[in-house]
Amino acid sequence: MYEWIRALHLISVIFWMAGLLYLPRLFVYHWTAKSGGDLEQTLILQEKRLLKIIMNPAMIASLIFGLILIYLRRDALSGQFWLYGKLVLVFCLFGYHGFLSKTRKLFESGARPKTEKFYRMINEIPALMTIVIVILAVIEPF
Repeated sequence: MYEWIRALHLISVIFWMAGLLYLPRLFVYHWTAKSGGDLEQTLILQEKRLLKIIMNPAMIASLIFGLILIYLRRDALSGQFWLYGKLVLVFCLFGYHGFLSKTRKLFESGARPKTEKFYRMINEIPALMTIVIVILAVIEPF
């Protein structure tokens, strides 16, 4: 059963990360779109659907399956400091997800909250965090 839960956790994380990487890219396009134009309306719809249909459920599933994995391995994980580092980074990703959600609502209301360059730069955050999280989870360095 553990391996099935682990597989479902990884699948959920992949979908969540895809959204975390793609939504800021949509914000770049949205920032450059003409206010009130057809492209902006299309991007508002895409951003909303990405967040509500893919990202939110994938984040929740990742959390649930991750907690189940921790529960199933609770004896083996005591004193495993790599897990605490991973969890800190995961909670940072929850915050990043919340920031993207709030930003989507601002774009929907017609605001352009940050610069196009800002969204290009923050697009790298989940990728870098994922590298560290995977190393911590696979290598278990400390």
